[in-house]
Amino acid sequence: MRCLLPFLAILALLAASPTRAAPSDMMQPEHVTLPGPEGVTLKAKLFLPAGPRITSAIVALHGCGGPFPARDAQWAEKLAAMGHAVLLPDSFGSRNLGPQCRERARLATARGLRRQDAIAAARWLAERPGTPAGGIVLMGWSDGGSTVIATAGNPHDIPPGLFRGFVAFYPGCRAAAADATWKPQAPLLILHGESDDWTPIAPCRALAERDPGQITLLAYPGAYHDFDLAHPVRVLRMVPTSQNPDGTVHVGGNEAGRADALARVPEFIAGLPAR
Repeated sequence: MRCLLPFLAILALLAASPTRAAPSDMMQPEHVTLPGPEGVTLKAKLFLPAGPRITSAIVALHGCGGPFPARDAQWAEKLAAMGHAVLLPDSFGSRNLGPQCRERARLATARGLRRQDAIAAARWLAERPGTPAGGIVLMGWSDGGSTVIATAGNPHDIPPGLFRGFVAFYPGCRAAAADATWKPQAPLLILHGESDDWTPIAPCRALAERDPGQITLLAYPGAYHDFDLAHPVRVLRMVPTSQNPDGTVHVGGNEAGRADALARVPEFIAGLPAR
């Protein structure tokens, strides 16, 4: 009994201490709907800061696999904790579509419906009470990053001042690079892996060299697609847009690139001028 007394005292102390929630439990998104193109109702998750909101609310666009909490949520939680409202629309689930990475012909493309979704989501967020004025930041990964590129350089149907800036992770830049008239309407940050064999970095580098005052390219040596994940690199097969003859692509984290991106993206957003 005497040996049990210290153990029982420790248990009593732990029971009396307040429990601390894990970081992923501290910020639960609000599930919202908003009007999208062609009469579709877009489903989305909205992460709101617990404290005061700062400038630059953010619309964040998923990749070709659809919403990917292992990647998207880490960014939404980080940015919301810094004071940004972050909206993540689901272009595929809202249309009853599954993952599109292995689909050759897609209904919702980066230059088509996904771009229209991005504009609709940005307008909805900008008009929401409490959203700071000065423009929305459009951010995206992979196919979502390609949607960012498609939106940034085509302002003809976008309300003036809607977008403050753009952040594109490992996008496809080939179409934009082939268009001599393409120019982003606001500052653009591109983050890309030097070893990406899904969406090659070369066209994005050509874009950045063409407009260095408006485009910043962060290139990470040895990094593949999805380099900002905390997961190890693995191989996906049967990807029709692969740069490899056998249809394989490498996806997974690069710790140095991920750590740098987690620091540089908030810095870029904080430095954007109001529109």
